[in-house]
Amino acid sequence: MIRLIAILFILLPLGSFAAPISYALQADRSEVGFVYTLSGANNRGSMPVRSANIVIDLQQFANSSADVTLDVSQARTGLIFATEALKAASVLDARGHPTIRFQSTAVRANNPRNLSEGGQIDGLLTIKGVTRPVTLNAAVFRQRGAPEGDLSQLSFRISGAVKRSDFGASGYSDIVADTINIDIAARVIAAP
Repeated sequence: MIRLIAILFILLPLGSFAAPISYALQADRSEVGFVYTLSGANNRGSMPVRSANIVIDLQQFANSSADVTLDVSQARTGLIFATEALKAASVLDARGHPTIRFQSTAVRANNPRNLSEGGQIDGLLTIKGVTRPVTLNAAVFRQRGAPEGDLSQLSFRISGAVKRSDFGASGYSDIVADTINIDIAARVIAAP
């Protein structure tokens, strides 16, 4: 199952943002990171975003959504042999399944009147052609240096965990742990 990591929302001044706003991902300022355990030691990897469709409604958070596709062929682990193993057919199968996709199904604030109390994103995660429900925690911030009330540029921190065996990505289970921790830092800008 999903192991949740608590992250709090930072209270944002809501101003006049009364409708959903489409945001574009700033790919050069974003990182989809993951932590895997290899022979008992934690290691960090990353995977670039191929596409992202993000809509945020700060007045009615439940109206927000995300549809994000990752590029498996460009995944990196920091260790060349681990990177090649990650892309192998027994793990992510980069040739047969070149993308990973997350489609949100619900966005919930723990307290819609006070975003500082945290919230979650439910969604469908597709890895290796297998789709499973997941719940991720997300924090949203006004980007550093942005004037107060300016929500045209936002930062996100998203976290959670998945079991790779749930998606048929169980190769090298004798040396790589089943649980993969997700740690995503993303920046977005309001689409014109």
